[in-house]
Amino acid sequence: MSDVIETDVVIIGAGPVGLFAVFELGLFDMKCHLVDILDRPGGQCTELYPEKPIYDIPAWPSILAQDLVDKLLEQIEPFKPTYSFNRMIAGIEQLEDGRFRLSTDDQEVIEAKVVVIAAGGGSFQPKRPPIPGIEAFENESVFYSVRRMEAFRGEDVLIVGGGDSALDWTLNLQPLARSLTLVHRRPEFRAAPDSVNKMYALQEMKKLDFEVGQVTALKGDGGKLQSATVKGPNGEVEVPCTRLLPFFGLTMKLGPISDWGLELKDNLVVVDTEKFETTRPGIFAIGDINWYPGKLKLILSGFHEAALMAQAAKRIVSPGERVVFQYTTSSTNLQKKLGVA
Repeated sequence: MSDVIETDVVIIGAGPVGLFAVFELGLFDMKCHLVDILDRPGGQCTELYPEKPIYDIPAWPSILAQDLVDKLLEQIEPFKPTYSFNRMIAGIEQLEDGRFRLSTDDQEVIEAKVVVIAAGGGSFQPKRPPIPGIEAFENESVFYSVRRMEAFRGEDVLIVGGGDSALDWTLNLQPLARSLTLVHRRPEFRAAPDSVNKMYALQEMKKLDFEVGQVTALKGDGGKLQSATVKGPNGEVEVPCTRLLPFFGLTMKLGPISDWGLELKDNLVVVDTEKFETTRPGIFAIGDINWYPGKLKLILSGFHEAALMAQAAKRIVSPGERVVFQYTTSSTNLQKKLGVA
């Protein structure tokens, strides 16, 4: 099997937590290969809200999601990780020597001593709203995420939803759009109150429109939208739109991981809080995919979990070798690995 990818650690998921795991594992001289169902690193930060600011990353009062991913990629560059994108892990088996052999849905084979699941909520896809014929406009006029805000400049934008994503993009795109209309089935929202208040303030200044109701029909041709029909308590209104952003949430699927014999709780992988190891030795889970008492689904929590996981992974990859705790600020050895000595 000359085409087998051999590595110390295979990381399933190339979001922020999976990327930072490369850093922590690299400090202990472990080689990493990452597998992700998306076509590039970054996970949800890149796929769903690359230009959305994040406020709870230590030392960054505000950082755009894509900028965070870019900084993480820069940070792990000294460790030269390898990647398999547009791939899903389809199967796993444990070899006689204790290593794991993983196969992807593209017939790729990867062998590693340690497996780290950092797949967020699993493989995800946006929920498609029940609007007849919406498929014909997808990727041309209908989008489920905002990758480039400039693509909405000068457009008639219609946003549907009542959560944080809908309100955040309403506020962020309003200055760029020719017109912007927000539609939600009721006047109450699930979003942050401050965002809701800002939206209503813009409505009062006639800088955007808000309609209570549901989109029931789309008009356009050749994938290009012209307008949408919104049915509300006072009847139907026709809303001009050349761009539609429906935010109906995500469908998260654990996928084949659910068949790996791991203990699960509410479709999450149960881990300990010492090593963040699953109930199957050698397989770890970090980030939003795991569960333990007191779990907080925060990126910074995943960073902490990655650091402790790396200590335990080193003992598996290099059995019998002493694991020495060092600080990057004072260890010349670590600084050489980072290229800053």
